[in-house]
Amino acid sequence: MATSDLFENETASEPNKGKEVYGADKITVLKGLEAVRKRPAMYIGDVGKRGLHHLIYEVVDNAVDEALAGYCTKITVKLHKENSCSVVDNGRGIPVGIHKEEKRPALELVMTLLHAGGKFDKGSYKVSGGLHGVGVSVVNALSEWCRVEVHRDGQVHQQSYKRGKIEGPIAKKGKTSKTGTTVRFMPDPEIFKTGEFEFDTVDERLRELAYLNKGLEIVLMDERPGRERHEVHRYKGGLVEFVQHMDKTRQALFPKPVYIEGEKSGVPVELSLEYNDSYNENIFTFVNCINTVEGGTHLAGFRAALTRSLNQYATKNNLFKNSKSSKGTFSISGEDAREGLTAVMSVKVADPQFEGQTKTKLGNGEVKGICDSIIMEGLSDYFERHPGVARKIIEKAVLAARSREAARKAKDLIRRKSALDSASLPGKLADCSNKDPEFCELFLVEGDSAGGSAKQGRDRRFQAILPLRGKVINAEKARDDKLLNNNEIQAIITALGTGYGGDEESQSNGSGSDFDIANLRYKKIIIMTDADVDGSHIRTLLLTFFYRKMPQLIHGGHIYIAQPPLYRIKKGKAEVYAYTDEERDYHLKRLKKEGGKSSKVDISRYKGLGEMNPDQLWATTMDPDTRTLLQVTVEEDAGAANLFARLMGSDVESRREFIEANANRVTFLDI
Repeated sequence: MATSDLFENETASEPNKGKEVYGADKITVLKGLEAVRKRPAMYIGDVGKRGLHHLIYEVVDNAVDEALAGYCTKITVKLHKENSCSVVDNGRGIPVGIHKEEKRPALELVMTLLHAGGKFDKGSYKVSGGLHGVGVSVVNALSEWCRVEVHRDGQVHQQSYKRGKIEGPIAKKGKTSKTGTTVRFMPDPEIFKTGEFEFDTVDERLRELAYLNKGLEIVLMDERPGRERHEVHRYKGGLVEFVQHMDKTRQALFPKPVYIEGEKSGVPVELSLEYNDSYNENIFTFVNCINTVEGGTHLAGFRAALTRSLNQYATKNNLFKNSKSSKGTFSISGEDAREGLTAVMSVKVADPQFEGQTKTKLGNGEVKGICDSIIMEGLSDYFERHPGVARKIIEKAVLAARSREAARKAKDLIRRKSALDSASLPGKLADCSNKDPEFCELFLVEGDSAGGSAKQGRDRRFQAILPLRGKVINAEKARDDKLLNNNEIQAIITALGTGYGGDEESQSNGSGSDFDIANLRYKKIIIMTDADVDGSHIRTLLLTFFYRKMPQLIHGGHIYIAQPPLYRIKKGKAEVYAYTDEERDYHLKRLKKEGGKSSKVDISRYKGLGEMNPDQLWATTMDPDTRTLLQVTVEEDAGAANLFARLMGSDVESRREFIEANANRVTFLDI
């Protein structure tokens, strides 16, 4: 294969005029590459599809850091036919000179040592997403092979690696007028046992990065036979276009999203928001392009500023004169202020302190005040210049407050029940005897019939069963007062013991009725529904509720989906279960070949869990030693929010488009 087929580069970036030179001496070394192949999940989360895609994101993040530093304008990601991936950027190119202390080329250090990179040197990168400096070296360690080409200082430099080890010295392959880096890698099949790169999954993340980096062009190309696709993401509007994209299935309350930007103490803050006709909030926060799904100090600052600015404007303009509160003086709460809100917030912090290795919650205390100040000033100014918009937002918040007041009694009742002992839990809940949440699991089961089988077949020591009657209410289209008056929702909240609603501010004020994951009574919450259309709908309704109202359970890895078998195949006394059509065909073929006294093979399809005897349900679906559980995870929060809005929202046209686009993926249709 020719060199040009392996390594491709884009046009040169802007000259480095007036900027500090990024050279080999800027690469800081902390420690060598150790234990990555032995414990890959510590570095990329897991070795399933999520970890597989994380390899791409780590390399792309390095290119984005070049864009944040002002040197990169275009990134190209290619999925090649053998399932390798290449990432090309037109940044400065990884330094290839000899590192003074290590006496080795800087490129080798970056590719083969953990914590080696320019992210630790403030002169090279003011802000960065790849702060730990482990990204590209981890990708290299977990790849069967990896090849890097650097265009820098008028020369083309190449080096190859095998499972993280250098195959030869850096070679010069000619002259160039371009700058940039190409990293091409093949995920190691010894590490990643299943799956290939999924175009849509990668595309969602790249689109998000393009929105967050106004003007940066990110291209994704799929070259695999039969899957050829080409997407280009470049957004001049940045966060404004991001918000419009998120709200495309909803009706906005005003024509154009609000946009605020400012900088204080060296921390740039960007925010775009709009309100729609839904009852849920969709807030996405980013620090140096990292999606902080658990929020943090920047989110707390935004929430405080939003609530305070709305109350201040409403009070100043006497907009609460017809509103009453059981507590006396009327005001909008944080939850009321965020009903129907879609917002994207991006901050750049030179030295962010993230809580945990997953980088999902910002801990820098000073950032809260910075965000509060910039956003408060921006919103107050916007409301003064757009009084009609301010009134619409406040009117919606007041309606939300009235509904919240109506829901308060139900919420307090659930809180009191949750705080009492198991005797006060929902009557239909068959609880487990173990009271340590770490060892307990709750099955949410469709219907009384299946619930009865599950109760008889379970291990009573650690498995609890909560049968659900009918379909739960759609959390995508219902206010809290409607949700909390739904019997099934009440039973779920009470059984879980976590409480409901609230946010960081209300929890810090000691409101015992708000959600607190520390009170969760079961480590695993398992959705177990029939393998038919109704079962799929109930499962989606439950996932919608958890994602919209208790997202901490999903982000904490507590939600699972049971996988009951689709078929029972029997020949004489031999009996096997098949969970897919492929398994069914395999067992049919195998049993027919075996011959014996009975040549007849009986096959029956399970449409409902209630069709199984308790011992069958235990053996196939509930026994921890033999069952298969699917853990519910969110790879891209914005993409998940968009999907729930399309599937469960009010926009019929958007739902029809989704069904048409994905109809070819259906393997079994129960009609």
